[in-house]
Amino acid sequence: MAMNFFEAIVLGLVQGLTEFLPVSSSGHLVLTQELLGVDDKGVTFEILVHFGTLLSVVIYFWKPLWRMFLSILPPFRPEYQKDRKMIPYLIVASIPAAIVGFSPLKDSFEGVYEKPAMVAALLIVTGVLLFLPRLLARRGKREIGYGSALAMGVGQAFAILPGISRSGSTIVSGMLAGTKSSDAAEFSFLMAIPAIAAAAVLELRHLGDLQTDVLGPYIVGAVVAFVSGLGAIYTVLAAIRKGKFEFFGIYCLVAGVVGFLYFRSIGA
Repeated sequence: MAMNFFEAIVLGLVQGLTEFLPVSSSGHLVLTQELLGVDDKGVTFEILVHFGTLLSVVIYFWKPLWRMFLSILPPFRPEYQKDRKMIPYLIVASIPAAIVGFSPLKDSFEGVYEKPAMVAALLIVTGVLLFLPRLLARRGKREIGYGSALAMGVGQAFAILPGISRSGSTIVSGMLAGTKSSDAAEFSFLMAIPAIAAAAVLELRHLGDLQTDVLGPYIVGAVVAFVSGLGAIYTVLAAIRKGKFEFFGIYCLVAGVVGFLYFRSIGA
């Protein structure tokens, strides 16, 4: 059965909010699909909603992105030196996920998508991760460097598992590596650009399978993902500034426990 507008709006909202909130977008999509009874939202739909969230982070961070672009144009102006350094940091941060994405591990990770109870259990893991900086009393003061970029990249690689939050694992990895929480959060969002873009490009071959009867719902879902994604970025950065990052951890713990008990009870 083709996806309807209601399902597209709900899934677009879930994708947009949870792509940047540290609560795992893939995990929430799996659990929401199961609850809605959507058998297959379609790879093309996934491409479009990811494009929506990609657009939201590009628009929010257009100024630093523009400065990075200017920094590589000759003559290399000294006022763009800090922006120029961000480019190799982003490359280093992208390597671990790329290695996992092209390794046999990817198939094993993707198998978890068929196990909602396990996805819910991984949400619990995300909840615990979000409390680690406070539990370990780690309050970083350094700016992003190669070491913290690599640590955040490793966190992003683990987030290929549905239920492990990409933004949560990368921000926490950066904080544990000694980076200021606000810098770790902003770098995490910049890391999302190549990650989301690469995931979408890998699935572009499926665009030819798009059926015209679902074009309307798919576009609406992408627009909803864009708007909600933009709101999620503001929310996370505000929570970081106010020291309320752990609130997302409480949510993940509760949602994970409830989801695990429910899906185990129905054998999913």
